[in-house]
Amino acid sequence: MAVNYNNVKIHASHLKKNFGKLEVLKDITTDVYEGEVVVLLGPSGCGKSTFLRCINRLEDITAGEMVVDGNHMDDKKIDINKARENIGMVFQHFNLFNNLSVINNLTLAPIQVKKMKKAEARELAMQQLKRVGLEEKANAYPNQLSGGQKQRVAIARALCMNPDVMLFDEPTSALDPEMVGEVLNVMRQLADEGMTMVIVTHEMGFARDVADRVIFMSDGYIVEQGTPDEIFTNPQEPRTKEFLNCVL
Repeated sequence: MAVNYNNVKIHASHLKKNFGKLEVLKDITTDVYEGEVVVLLGPSGCGKSTFLRCINRLEDITAGEMVVDGNHMDDKKIDINKARENIGMVFQHFNLFNNLSVINNLTLAPIQVKKMKKAEARELAMQQLKRVGLEEKANAYPNQLSGGQKQRVAIARALCMNPDVMLFDEPTSALDPEMVGEVLNVMRQLADEGMTMVIVTHEMGFARDVADRVIFMSDGYIVEQGTPDEIFTNPQEPRTKEFLNCVL
């Protein structure tokens, strides 16, 4: 995987996020480079998903700086919808519109946000469904799909906006074990194609195989980061060792 270390796609500097008096992110500083696959690991409640949601400002930032593709997401005056066009997001629970067919789920944002013509949006949607192996489900509704199929549709929907960055928030944790592989295979394919990705996951084998870098978080801080080999084979910090001993 060719990571472009000159081109920073995501820049977080001294990022903080409070919910009332609760400090969830205490001081996060890191860069994600073009073509890099970064996996966020850590115990539940450590701030991984909150950090992910701060990247596209689904959560407002309490303090610090978040720049994505040159857009200052922490700037209160930013056109947030415009800035988000380049950031695909895949959630744990799919977030598909159950009253719309698969194809209409995919064409909605390109038509409404990018003002694409219906025929063009439909052609794009079919390309992306083919990419995730689900072109035959174009006219199905979400309630007719398995969990793994729903999540692959959700990935295809995000790809229809032609994003520069993809964010995945525990994309397999709501799936039956036998469906996890089909979603991870699509994510592997995106990684191979050079997509910049930040992934919150508990799939350690996937993290080891696909990540360029693993960031271990605990208690609102980045405790340690490095290549998968460095983190999984030779972690330096006691908290990282303790976590990995529990999950591996």
